[in-house]
Amino acid sequence: MDSAVNTMGFPVLSLIVLVPLAGALLLLWLKDDLQIKRLALLVTTLDLALTLKLLAHFNPDTHLMQFFEEYQWIPALDIHYALGVDGISVLFVFLSAFLGWICVLASWRAIEQHVKGFMCALLVMQTLMLGVFCAMDLFLFFIFWEAMLIPMYLIIGVWGGDNRIYAAFKFFLYTLSGSVLFLVGMIVLYFEGGRSFDIPTLMTQKYPFTVQFWVFIAFFIAFAIKVPMFPFHTWLPDAHVQAPTAGSIVLAGVLLKMGAYGFLRFSLPMLPLATHYFATPVVLLSLVAIIYGGYLALAQDDLKKLVAYSSISHMGFVTVGLFVLNVAGLKGGILQMFSHGIITGALFLLVGLVYERTHTRLISDYGGLMKVMPIYTTGLAFFTLAAMALPGTGAFIGELLVLVGVFGFSKIVAALAVIGALLSAGYLLSMFKRVALGKVTNQALTKSWDLDAREVVALLSLALFVLWVGFYPMPFLNIMHASVEHLLQQTQAQVVLISR
Repeated sequence: MDSAVNTMGFPVLSLIVLVPLAGALLLLWLKDDLQIKRLALLVTTLDLALTLKLLAHFNPDTHLMQFFEEYQWIPALDIHYALGVDGISVLFVFLSAFLGWICVLASWRAIEQHVKGFMCALLVMQTLMLGVFCAMDLFLFFIFWEAMLIPMYLIIGVWGGDNRIYAAFKFFLYTLSGSVLFLVGMIVLYFEGGRSFDIPTLMTQKYPFTVQFWVFIAFFIAFAIKVPMFPFHTWLPDAHVQAPTAGSIVLAGVLLKMGAYGFLRFSLPMLPLATHYFATPVVLLSLVAIIYGGYLALAQDDLKKLVAYSSISHMGFVTVGLFVLNVAGLKGGILQMFSHGIITGALFLLVGLVYERTHTRLISDYGGLMKVMPIYTTGLAFFTLAAMALPGTGAFIGELLVLVGVFGFSKIVAALAVIGALLSAGYLLSMFKRVALGKVTNQALTKSWDLDAREVVALLSLALFVLWVGFYPMPFLNIMHASVEHLLQQTQAQVVLISR
């Protein structure tokens, strides 16, 4: 494996991936709920510290996989335990660890029953999410990708809302269907790529167009369900509405990004001919998602459903940026993935916090919240503006780069994509006006209490990255630059060679 030197001197990626799992095992020995929460917070804090150290030692000047680890696992099938990160995946390793820490803070008061089971499921979930972004063996990637369904299913099905069983089954069946297709495509690549599951090796192989065509379709459905793209999106609102706050944060902040990450890691570099062949249809589907998701959000009277449908629209910007196949679009799509994880995670946190106090998510039950919870309303105003991609926020930089990339692809598509940005302003400002402004029409709201220190710390931590990416995005763009350039060069070179 051609990789950059591990400058840390110890298996940092294995530690990052396995620390949450070790924490989950330790939780099994505890009985007191407060001790369980404190240990879960300590474990996620340690994991976050390790990812910060990883970023500090990351070399942005190379596209090679860094901090690479490889151990033989199943020699008969050439399967290895192999981990590594590049300028694309390292951002999502950090995002997963950061939002895992936020989830523990968000669940401090929200989860009152079976606290041990919930925290164990959350930590196991974090291990599997981190494993997806670090895996350099396709079989290992699939194990992490597939196993992730189990703790998420439990989080929704056990700690979710009144209709949680239906939502959990729907989530499981949709994503499992995609996983089956991914498995079929993976087996085809294994045999066509020299009987190897090594991801970097598979990226260098030249597959016939027929093979690429069918594998791309299998991968596309698997990743499109995860994003989710239109028309594979119907599981998302139910899952979000029924999931507890931490579940919604994980779904929006990390799980949706795994679909887009799959396109970046597999479809573009391994299937370049098929990627170019299907680029226009995928761009058009993304455009439908941008506008359709915006209109659906505009029609919602449930806070959680509004944020869920807005995710469909915003993730449409991600996929349209990836498939215009230029530097601006790819960088914008990746940065939008990161920013969307932060901003939408914050919005779901805010919805969860107010639900804990009022036990309602209907927008019509609110009004005048600014008079009752001024600190909360300040946070809601900030992240509402951030979700609108106001200049100075991370989403603005991501959407701007995406639109620049899309403009180079098609001026008409770029013009239509702007409609989605206008729709987001419409439904978000309308929501804020109805929830926070005016008179207090529901006297039950007067019994609500404002944010405490724990909740303020969580929101300020999220706001920090919104402003950092918005005002000074260069560190994030520099991290991904070499990997994005190499990805495009690799894709274009293979298209030229195979075409000849």
